[in-house]
Amino acid sequence: MSTLITIIGMIGALVLLCGYMMVSARKLSGDGLPYQLLNFGGGIALMINSAYHSAWPSAILNMVWSGVGVITIGRVVAGRAARRPGL
Repeated sequence: MSTLITIIGMIGALVLLCGYMMVSARKLSGDGLPYQLLNFGGGIALMINSAYHSAWPSAILNMVWSGVGVITIGRVVAGRAARRPGL
């Protein structure tokens, strides 16, 4: 189980770094859905890893990070729905 949790944590870290690098390189928009999904997924993965290892400050940070991602994803999706004609 520990190996699986380590893999989840590594994937989460890579996903967050990839998103950050892509925004920094202007390949993704910081307020776009793809970036927010990367942030959410990476945060959840790191939260799982941190909680498993009882690293509670990091687990809480990543829980909040993921929560911000959920709120932002909701706003992006709602904004897209509001812009659709005829709905």
